[in-house]
Amino acid sequence: MRNRSLRLRLLLAAAISVGFALVLAGLGLVALFDRHVERRVNAELHTFVNQIAAGIDFSGGGVPQLNRPLADPRFERPYGGLYWQIVDEQGNAQRSRSLWDFVLQLPAPEGEIGHPQRYEIDGPQGKVLHVYERRIVFPVTSGDRTLRIVVAVDQRELNNARDEFVEDIAPALSVLALILVAAAWVQVNVGLKPLEAVRQGVAAIRTRRARRLSDDFPDEIMPLVAEVNELLDVQDQTVERARMRAADLAHGLKTPLTILAHDAEKLRRKGEAEMAGEIEGLVKAMQRHVDHELARVRVAANSRRQAASADLGKTLRGIVAAIKRSPDGEKCGWDVVADDLPAVAIDANDLAELLGNLVDNAAKWANAEIRIHALADGAMALVRIEDDGPGVPPQALAELGKRGVRLDERVAGTGLGLAIVRELIEAYGGSLTLANRAEGGFRAEIRLRLVG
Repeated sequence: MRNRSLRLRLLLAAAISVGFALVLAGLGLVALFDRHVERRVNAELHTFVNQIAAGIDFSGGGVPQLNRPLADPRFERPYGGLYWQIVDEQGNAQRSRSLWDFVLQLPAPEGEIGHPQRYEIDGPQGKVLHVYERRIVFPVTSGDRTLRIVVAVDQRELNNARDEFVEDIAPALSVLALILVAAAWVQVNVGLKPLEAVRQGVAAIRTRRARRLSDDFPDEIMPLVAEVNELLDVQDQTVERARMRAADLAHGLKTPLTILAHDAEKLRRKGEAEMAGEIEGLVKAMQRHVDHELARVRVAANSRRQAASADLGKTLRGIVAAIKRSPDGEKCGWDVVADDLPAVAIDANDLAELLGNLVDNAAKWANAEIRIHALADGAMALVRIEDDGPGVPPQALAELGKRGVRLDERVAGTGLGLAIVRELIEAYGGSLTLANRAEGGFRAEIRLRLVG
């Protein structure tokens, strides 16, 4: 699956960059440490070469001899890790006790006399030695003598020093990597915070708590903000044009539909009942379509209003009081509980229309009792409207709320009430649940977002 998280991609890129940089830094530090250790070792070996050169004596038949031992005890311990060897012009070699019976096989001399040479050769017991060599001319009575003075140290000592340095620096670099990745995480979250603010702004527009995104964003985000605001302007203009055209259409059809209904009535008086019924059916069908389209346009227009809110308890009590006085309402007992609730995020007229449709339906179908409870349920307001009527056939529940669907033609109505209710609730981010009661009757539940 393709990774779609910008935050994760930025963090991954930062982690890879930090890791790569620290690996390079670690390799560079190890290389610098190697050079430092090698310089220190060469300086120490240079000191030993000078000590050897100062202690050479040719009194024993012209054979160079070291007349005093060096201070480091490793020269005296067999295979002790530190070695010296003196080679004259004839290839005769004098060597330290640490070499025991091993003779260093030196390469051919290079460079000028007195200039130090550094190289690696095989040593005793299969060891690799780091060698520091100088050729020095000694003036003696029989003539100048040129000697090759070699001091060598086990290469493992240098390698061990490097390995210990790596062991010391690896945890430090690991901690540094964690710190840098954590800093990158903070940087990414701070950098993406304006995008989260854009998301919250769009959510506020969707829930009608705002109309446009503010201009309080970084310069890099402002082009996106400007495009979103322009898109909202175009949408508002489109909705307004659609509303006006629908209103014009409704007004344009109102008079012809009235005339057709009047003509149908005249035909009925003349005894043309069949033709009059057909015309009246067509007029009602056309009227339903006009009413539905006007309702849809109004829903779309109202859904763009800023910070819409309404008093749920007050609206509900007003509707119940009105329907109680209707013929359907007078025959019923009413159990109404409407707690004092915060305002709900919906236009007051739209709230009155959807509650009026639901309460009116309950009054039409109820036998003797209607129960209405309104309460807060988290961030939502819940309104439950129940009646003790016949309910709805289970196979017909899925059809409720569809445009023009009426389950009983004997009851007056256009079949648009629940369809308009559903569209209104969905436009404001709420929900509508229709179900039969287990004890008999019908239940409608609506949920609307509370303001704040």
